[in-house]
Amino acid sequence: MGDPSDVPDVPDVFDPRIYAAGIPHDRFRALRDLAPVARQEEPEILGWPAGSGFWAVTRHADVVRVLKDSGTYSSHLGATQIRDPDPADLPFIRRMMLNQDPPGHGRLRRLVSRAFTPGRIERFAATARDRARELLGAAFAGGGEVDLVRAVTDDYALLNLTDLLGIPASDRGLLHTWTERVIAYQDPDEPPVLDGEGRPVNPRSPAMLAEMFDYAQELAAYKRAHPADDVMSTLAASELADAELEMFFFLLTVAGNDTVRSAAPGGILALAEHPSEQRRLWGGEVSMDTAVDELLRVHPPVLSFRRTAAHGTELAGQKIRAGDKVVVFHASANHDERVFADPHRLDLGRTPNPHVSFGDGPHVCLGAHFARLQLRVFYEEVRAACGGLEPAGPPRRLVSNFINGIKSLPVRPSAPSAPRS
Repeated sequence: MGDPSDVPDVPDVFDPRIYAAGIPHDRFRALRDLAPVARQEEPEILGWPAGSGFWAVTRHADVVRVLKDSGTYSSHLGATQIRDPDPADLPFIRRMMLNQDPPGHGRLRRLVSRAFTPGRIERFAATARDRARELLGAAFAGGGEVDLVRAVTDDYALLNLTDLLGIPASDRGLLHTWTERVIAYQDPDEPPVLDGEGRPVNPRSPAMLAEMFDYAQELAAYKRAHPADDVMSTLAASELADAELEMFFFLLTVAGNDTVRSAAPGGILALAEHPSEQRRLWGGEVSMDTAVDELLRVHPPVLSFRRTAAHGTELAGQKIRAGDKVVVFHASANHDERVFADPHRLDLGRTPNPHVSFGDGPHVCLGAHFARLQLRVFYEEVRAACGGLEPAGPPRRLVSNFINGIKSLPVRPSAPSAPRS
């Protein structure tokens, strides 16, 4: 293809404020059709300084190609957020597995995967089910309108995570605070921390993560002295260096919480807006496993991820120079007409369903199985707790070009059609 500047009115998909109205499907379709690898500007927005611009990758095949080819599209060179980190912070940020390339990435991934044992998964599933049942029972007890995010899904995701990590109940509020600081930094409801010159401070910088890292070391020391059946006990006893353990705690705290925290209300919103598909699920006409994947496809928890070109290359006919930022848009790939028939139709029985909501390639989400498990349990318990759900008002969405978050979701449950067995 030619220079994307030849395409009139290339849509902007960078501005985080766009996503407060939902996934900009019209913009993504225009890019997929006319400029599948399109140049995007990074103007100063919401107090964050202007950046150098990037290539937006919107077709499914190209997104998968970028995610699988870590030799060409590096997570290490410039990390994985669209905005460039402060050069002084980059060595620190590169300690995280998410911001590494093979083979170092593989070593860390293997070490951490040992914490996810079959026995721990089985125990976790039973605990998650009890928690979902308790939260939904309390939320639906009045029979009227309920904000499902505030009453159920925020707590469900956070409490599951703290149980998995082995964090004391008294400290759970800390995880919520740290997650909000990192995930919601573009949202006006979460005012940024400013430096001495009035500029916003990167929430992933060493200064902003110091409190979390100190806590991680204290928790690890406690777990070495008092090991239990939890992930932090396993990590504390592993070969991870202190700096690696801190970064894993950060990754598990933020990604482990916000994946389910974003996906669960997103799935409920899709079901509430598609009553015929909801009835199919409630009636047992479709598998819960295929339903979970379709709900993840239409509402991916992560909107985008950045890579950096390690050398000059070409993607979808577009020449890319070494050092260029290349950003894949999961939400666009999941609605690519070239892969998904009638992509804007919710089809809970859709199969195959090669969505990229958990990424692809060497960085495919380490916790994807845990996330699917939590979502399956949650939707099963919603189905058991009520006869159906309908919207009771518009959702409030996170202002972010990274996380597809929902801050408020008013719904109205109907009475269950039969008592729980």
